[in-house]
Amino acid sequence: QVQLVESGGGLVPAGGSLRLSCTASGRTFSTYAVGWFRQAPGNEREFVSAISRSGGTTDYADNVKGRFTISRDNAKNTVYLQMNSLTPEETAVYYCAVRAGWYYSRLANEYNSWGQGTRVTVSS
Repeated sequence: QVQLVESGGGLVPAGGSLRLSCTASGRTFSTYAVGWFRQAPGNEREFVSAISRSGGTTDYADNVKGRFTISRDNAKNTVYLQMNSLTPEETAVYYCAVRAGWYYSRLANEYNSWGQGTRVTVSS
């Protein structure tokens, strides 16, 4: 079982940037696709971005495309989410998750393990 720890959240003004990290335990991290999701109070968990095992393929939700960038460093067992031009509506807890298998998914229930989340607050 892979254990995930997110970090990098915090308070940022509207228009600002943050870089989130998701670090995994274990030596098999490169065999997992990784997704980022977020959940605001009262809302369902929402897909944000995902990356394939090798990092060669990525996916973004339409509302973050062009502003967020996902990347991974398998040597460091870490996936990053660079978030630019943040808006107050993006205030949420951000989670990373891993999915066994070759490809990623936009569906939260297709991921096997989740981190505890990191809170992002964007002030207006």
